[in-house]
Amino acid sequence: MEKQVKKTGDFGIGLMIHSVHMTDDVTKLNRFYEEVFGGLIYMGVDEPQYLPPEDRLAGLIMISDFCVETMAPKFPVNEALPVGKFYSKFGQHLHSVGYKVDDLVGLGQRMIDKGIYIGKPGGGKIDEMDAETVYFYPSPRDTAGLMVELCKTDMPNDPRLLDTWTSQRKMWELVHPLGIKRMLYVTLGCKDLETAKATYIDTMQAVPIDEGIDDGQQMKYATLHLGDCLLQLAQPLDAESALGKHVAQWGNMIYSVSFRVNDLDSAEKWLNEKGVRTSRPRPGLLAANPEDTFNAPYFFTTDVIDGDPFED
Repeated sequence: MEKQVKKTGDFGIGLMIHSVHMTDDVTKLNRFYEEVFGGLIYMGVDEPQYLPPEDRLAGLIMISDFCVETMAPKFPVNEALPVGKFYSKFGQHLHSVGYKVDDLVGLGQRMIDKGIYIGKPGGGKIDEMDAETVYFYPSPRDTAGLMVELCKTDMPNDPRLLDTWTSQRKMWELVHPLGIKRMLYVTLGCKDLETAKATYIDTMQAVPIDEGIDDGQQMKYATLHLGDCLLQLAQPLDAESALGKHVAQWGNMIYSVSFRVNDLDSAEKWLNEKGVRTSRPRPGLLAANPEDTFNAPYFFTTDVIDGDPFED
């Protein structure tokens, strides 16, 4: 049975099609996800796919219900295009998330009417939505820092859309040593939590789920339901914390991805065996060292969120 997608908002924001991880070598990063996370490559299996309008190379990898798009600019880097510009500024870094939207024209026009800058594929501004637009990027300046791709089509051959999905995902939970049950949330670091939360509720019609303070990570947070996943907005309480340093350096921006797992000891043992150093910021939370994960902060937790619409 294929994945049953939960949607939010008037325009049907649904499946998180992928989260982009920017790198300088797609093949090397793909191998990391295969060997450490048990990732299944379903685009760019033999060699990365090249997309001329963006002058970039990429692959698509499934890890439980979470899809990673590994991406790198073609070298020499063309800084006039968005991919090259991002790489030149941030280097290896989590880049963005993407959602499928039922009514892309309606959502895009709503954003334009609100004065939000809408970027075309490959760069440039969209002043009026039309049915020919396949995807677009609202400016991060207008989304409290999150780079988000909104599109109207599924990724070809997405395993989550196949009848075998409910069986296949058990491999990550029941067979692989990480014991991943699901992607819990993507975390966006922000300077002002209340402002960021209001932006998402208004701009994207996100639904508030939970909020509180994480003493281990020294942050206050709000968890929102946006499409078929959760988004955590997090404001650092300590400038010297990992999140504090990230926000000080980059401002409002995607920070990390967290997975819900069966057992932290098993996950820790496996990561350490694969050369990924770990720490325990607090009971119930395991952090992978970003130096060992291509500068992408990954967390693993047994936490259960009150009101989580995806909890079985």
